[in-house]
Amino acid sequence: MAAALRKKALRDLARMKGQVITIALVVACGITSYTALDGSYAALERARDAFYDRYRLADVFALLERAPNHLVGRIEAISGVERVQARVSEGATLLLEDAPDPIQARVIGLPPPEREGLNAIALVQGRRPERSGKEEAVLLHSFAEARGIGPGDRIPAVINGTRRMVTIVGTATSPEYVMAVAPDAMSAEPDRFAVLWMDPDTVASTFRMEGAFNDVSLDLGPGASQAAVIAELDAVLAPYGGFGAYGRARQPSNQMLDGELTQLRAMATFLPSVFLAVAALLVNMVLSRLVRLQQPDIATLKALGYSNASIAGHFLFLVTLISGLGAAFGLGFGLWTGRAMVALYGEFFRFPDLAFRLDAADAVVAIGISVLAASVGAFASVRHAVRMPPAEAMRPPAPARYRVGVLDRLGLARLLGTMVSLVVREAERRPLRVVGSAVAIAAATGLSVIGGWLYDGVERLMHLQFSEVMREDITVTFRNPQPERVVRELAHVPGILHAEGLRAVPVRFEVGHRARDGLIWGYPDGGELRTLTDLDGRRVPLPVSGVVLTSILAERLGVSVGDTITVRLREGRHDTRKIVVSGLVEEPFGLQGHMRLPALRAVLGEEPLVSVALLRADPLAAARTNRRLREFPIVADITRRADLVRSFNEQSGGLLTTFAVVVALLAAVITVGVVYNNARISLAMRARELATLRVLGFTRAEVSTVLLGELSLQVLVALPFGLWFGHWLVSAMAGLADPETYRIPVILTTRSYAFALIVTLVSGAASALLVRRRIDRLDLVGVLKTRE
Repeated sequence: MAAALRKKALRDLARMKGQVITIALVVACGITSYTALDGSYAALERARDAFYDRYRLADVFALLERAPNHLVGRIEAISGVERVQARVSEGATLLLEDAPDPIQARVIGLPPPEREGLNAIALVQGRRPERSGKEEAVLLHSFAEARGIGPGDRIPAVINGTRRMVTIVGTATSPEYVMAVAPDAMSAEPDRFAVLWMDPDTVASTFRMEGAFNDVSLDLGPGASQAAVIAELDAVLAPYGGFGAYGRARQPSNQMLDGELTQLRAMATFLPSVFLAVAALLVNMVLSRLVRLQQPDIATLKALGYSNASIAGHFLFLVTLISGLGAAFGLGFGLWTGRAMVALYGEFFRFPDLAFRLDAADAVVAIGISVLAASVGAFASVRHAVRMPPAEAMRPPAPARYRVGVLDRLGLARLLGTMVSLVVREAERRPLRVVGSAVAIAAATGLSVIGGWLYDGVERLMHLQFSEVMREDITVTFRNPQPERVVRELAHVPGILHAEGLRAVPVRFEVGHRARDGLIWGYPDGGELRTLTDLDGRRVPLPVSGVVLTSILAERLGVSVGDTITVRLREGRHDTRKIVVSGLVEEPFGLQGHMRLPALRAVLGEEPLVSVALLRADPLAAARTNRRLREFPIVADITRRADLVRSFNEQSGGLLTTFAVVVALLAAVITVGVVYNNARISLAMRARELATLRVLGFTRAEVSTVLLGELSLQVLVALPFGLWFGHWLVSAMAGLADPETYRIPVILTTRSYAFALIVTLVSGAASALLVRRRIDRLDLVGVLKTRE
């Protein structure tokens, strides 16, 4: 008996090959997204944890002005502290010949391997610097690779105000710099930020820090309270100019990495769920129609002695074959996609042992998920099949109960014609079919909206930042706050048309036990080149006194307009100030406060100083301007707005295009799967009616209108809900980004919605053409014969 049922299942599969392929493709998309996304997440997490553990990334970090080495003993005595690593680290500038502008760098004292307790380096090329007083350095590998620098090369650097030639003896990665994030940068730029690890005695003497340190890292023991350790460490370092300690979660490289992993994990959960839910719906639709069509066959099998378990096993075997086929394709393509994704991530995340791996256990889980999803979809149909009494099943289905349709009640039936009336009546008779199909198509449309949003949201973010906020051509960042006269000196550089100064003060915002590190920006009165602008592109006027906080910072601190916050300065005397919150602004970037420059100076009690100069430049004099700006020893970094835009487009433009195309293809698979299966099911169930219409003289086009009209109705019902669902998905995805770093605005333009509509309509039209060919080849004589 079992052999006969297996043969029947294989014949059913062969007869439904089009429907089987489309369902298997939807399952394959779900398994591909699960395998690739979940596998990429696991690979990154595995490589991160191994790298952090092997090279001992610290749990707590702190920078300070200067402290004697004997203070390390007091830090080690803090309850919960297991290891302490003290060192000297300072900012520097590289002056590369192939770079038009100075490049920010960090010089770090590298202890010998036997004393390298925390934040160790992983050599990629060359050797460590010798303790010989020579100016040798190990260079961050991501920067070396981006700039084509290797062991043996000599690069010019300005270290502690003196130009030096540093010999590169090796390149390395470090758990501190998995992502090379320059201070106050919005994203990682491997070619714009370097780290130089040098002999610790050489670094100490260069910065006049003999017998002292200004950078300390802590490793905590099991069960230690990080918050308590940070509070006690801040108290110990306060007399020595401590800038405020922070945990691993706020370490710049790790924070950016965690944000990416959080988004990847959410996508690895969400995307497969959508596809497998649609697959379950398709299986339910196909199997329920198959059970109805094979009702007499099922009754005959029962009458011949087949048990309910055998009948249920037959349909579950059918479902398992379909889902297994999809899982097999999905695993193969998921393996390829996962490897490609990990290779792409490898360009951003510098892990020594980053590799995609598909274990047998992962494959079994993926196959199990696909079979489970399909079985869930088949449950209701299988239950109906096994509960069907043989005598009842052998009867032809009772005709549907007649009732006046909505078009008849509205008096529109004659006006709209026979074909439209048939379409509407069928929808009224089977509303659940229309709703189920519309839900699946709406899910596909929603996915397409995401692809359009990435273009619109990122484009809007770039326009807002580089056209509305940053109106300068060149941004010059100084090593230390400078007198305001420096701005006037820069204004006289050849090619500079206009210059303005900004004050950027690093602070710790505190309210009770809540604290966040960030910047307060001071804007000059009447400034043109940098303005405070909200997410909608509106200029926000700054009050005469008080600070305007970003809304996310106010939320994290639990304050509103009128409240007073404590600001702990992280430069100069490290004093605290009380400032009233005078406003909030919805801004895309992080934890910041904004004040008028005179008000900020009054709070700080300082003379007119600037941290940044904004320059409007003549592009025809760029060469002369570049040469002159490089001659200023006080300059730490020069950034051109055009270079930022170009860099973003080079890094993200192709990635966004690829993502949009992939999303469109996935959405198309869902739409084709739903529309095509619905059409084939309707054709199988209504073939006799359609053939009768042809015999009665209706043309092929008119007969096609009945079936394709039902499909069009399903698509049209789905579109508005799909666009709404897409907006919801976009809001959910935008919420996955760490708002303390940046936010992509939830902006959906006509182009986003048009993109989604085009993908859905084109996919639906392609399915309709396939079905139309089936209708045209309908065997009128064979269909109208009475089945014995």
